[in-house]
Amino acid sequence: MLRRSRNLKPEALIRAIYRKLARSWGPQHWWPAETAFEVIAGAILTQNTSWKNVERALASLRGANALTLEAIRALPLPRLEELVRSSGYYRQKAARLKAFVAYVDERHGGSLQEMFLAATPQLRAELLSLHGIGPETADAVLLYAGHHEVFVVDAYARRILLRHAVIDDSARYDEIRALVEKALHSESPHSGVLPRVVELAPIAHAPSPMSLSPRSPHAQVYNEMHGLLVQAGKHYCHRDNPDCERCPLRRYLPSS
Repeated sequence: MLRRSRNLKPEALIRAIYRKLARSWGPQHWWPAETAFEVIAGAILTQNTSWKNVERALASLRGANALTLEAIRALPLPRLEELVRSSGYYRQKAARLKAFVAYVDERHGGSLQEMFLAATPQLRAELLSLHGIGPETADAVLLYAGHHEVFVVDAYARRILLRHAVIDDSARYDEIRALVEKALHSESPHSGVLPRVVELAPIAHAPSPMSLSPRSPHAQVYNEMHGLLVQAGKHYCHRDNPDCERCPLRRYLPSS
């Protein structure tokens, strides 16, 4: 169930959060990757592990020239498991990479470009039908690899929206996603301004071919909102002992 802040309605509060972080920290250059398939591999490998572990697995795949559909298709499963071992649950994740490639081959002629031409609702349903692909992974693939206009709800987004009284504990994934998309539908991408000293910007990813790829204004806003919330969650809105005093969003906390 969605709930209202004491000061702003949920949609207005989401817009305020986006504007504050975007103008304080600027573009975050998500998702850092060279190719769409690297984004997809990262989205699958990051399930239930830290991004540092994923980076090691991606580096192993890159070193083996295995960050393509063709390479994953040709790799023996035991070798693929070895390459992604650092990501944890490596047998399941290797199988999911293989299953994803088989899906692209069967449904889209082995072409990611053709796959991403599908309408968003259709493609999202197809991705969710794959074993081990949940809403967050599917939406990360859609937004960051295919530049479709969807918002990715992760643990950071849920935590921040919950603490700022935008949602309550019972809010479902698709309910949160729809709310954020509706709230930000009229927003435009912000280039960012120099942050104040008390709001030192977390270090953003360096620009990459995928983060600089052309996309619609809506996709760019959803992209930036997700990246900004991740930064806020990692550096301020910790699961335990949140640093609310120094957080740029402190003014939007509910009144006591």
